[in-house]
Amino acid sequence: MPHVTLEFSKGIEQAHDVQAICDQLFAELAEHPEFDAETIKIRATPVEYYRIGTDPQSFVHATLLLMQGRDEATRSELNAAILDVLSAALPEVGSLTVQDVQMSRASYAKRLVGA
Repeated sequence: MPHVTLEFSKGIEQAHDVQAICDQLFAELAEHPEFDAETIKIRATPVEYYRIGTDPQSFVHATLLLMQGRDEATRSELNAAILDVLSAALPEVGSLTVQDVQMSRASYAKRLVGA
């Protein structure tokens, strides 16, 4: 399970193939020994209204949700890998950020059809 949620300034999808970026992130995480490909989820959502403190006025923020228990070095490595993919795909975007969030295994719930 990692879940990666991308929030991006509206308009980026007109100049870039956001689905291809999601696919690149999926491929990058699928190669990591921490994950099985079937557990990876990538989502992207444009943000229509925003203001950031830097120019150009464009951004992508990735939130990496992970089950608790991974050490800081692993989390940093994963954040850096996500940032590398975003940096390569979106070199002119003003702000690229990545944050990991640890989820509680005890309270996480899910249901899969056919599983």
